[in-house]
Amino acid sequence: MEFGFLTLVIFFFALSGMIFVHELGHFIGARWAGIEVEEFGFGLPSYKLATLFTWQGTEFTIHALPLGGFVRPKGENDPNVPGGYGAASPWKRLVVLVAGPLMNLLTAIVVFSVLIAYEGMPISGKVKIDTVADNSPAQQANIQAGDILVSVNGQEVTDIQPAIDIIRANLDKPVEMVFDRNGEMVTITATPLSSRTSQEGALGVGLTYPTRPATFWESISGGASVTALQAATIVYLPIALIQGAIAPDQARLVGFKGIYDLFNFSVKEDVTSRQEAATQVQAAPSGTSAPKPTNFTLNLIGILSVSLGVFNLFPIPALDGGRILFTLPEILFKKRIPAEWENMVNGIAMLLLIGLMLFVNIMDFVNPAQLPTP
Repeated sequence: MEFGFLTLVIFFFALSGMIFVHELGHFIGARWAGIEVEEFGFGLPSYKLATLFTWQGTEFTIHALPLGGFVRPKGENDPNVPGGYGAASPWKRLVVLVAGPLMNLLTAIVVFSVLIAYEGMPISGKVKIDTVADNSPAQQANIQAGDILVSVNGQEVTDIQPAIDIIRANLDKPVEMVFDRNGEMVTITATPLSSRTSQEGALGVGLTYPTRPATFWESISGGASVTALQAATIVYLPIALIQGAIAPDQARLVGFKGIYDLFNFSVKEDVTSRQEAATQVQAAPSGTSAPKPTNFTLNLIGILSVSLGVFNLFPIPALDGGRILFTLPEILFKKRIPAEWENMVNGIAMLLLIGLMLFVNIMDFVNPAQLPTP
């Protein structure tokens, strides 16, 4: 099956949706602060195709480059325009600036909450066989997806890493494993092979934790926790690079092609897993259940939403975080940096950011990054 067109559609709507949600946050923040918004555009600022409607002084338009959206508040760069963004108090400008990234982070919480509600909460103390690779020692020994691993060579298994350590310590030797298969204890002997690559796995199984249905509160709190963890990881990334904890090639920026490649992998895996699950449901005996399909695409959307929100809060001029820096002297010392200086710095920074984006996107083709799979 060719996934290119499907990937392109999902990539376009996902990326457009994340940008649109970001701008919607700015719009809501401006309306809350009483700042007039002259235009809310669908698509990047370009040739205006049509005006959809006008609501409370805001013109809602469609533009020729249909990617995301933008908000044009009144008096954005001029503090002398009454009722405009530039003339608003620093606290109101701060609300408008934070509202965009906040919407991305809230989107991520919703996405991860949905994933947790669908996949359930992991049950500690048990290890489940999630996948079995074709033509692997595990498949030849009749290990099945959904089996609960009870012990390996007589050692009780309650966590994934100890199970992996025992298997790796017995390469090319028969290993006796006990599984709980739908309430029945099954003993199987298989031989993990040193000839198999680390990606294939010596035994050819994917290990995970069994799950139980998540409550509504567990889904929401879990979604918030995952979002916070992802955000903290992104914030720590520059520090890790400086400390040498992460190699530069493992943390390089990627452009549209790199993101598209991630979507292409995710969509392919999700579609394939759903096809395989449907086939297994039809072929499996009554009372047995097929493994759940993967949700790499939705997970990727959540990760990118966090990335967009956090990156925009970095104190870089022209980004929301850089603009927030210009409000701090006025908040702390009651002294505003001249608008001319702020506009000049943001203008130069925007040109530099555009140059960086061009370079990153070109490098995606010249030297594609070895992207980690979700």
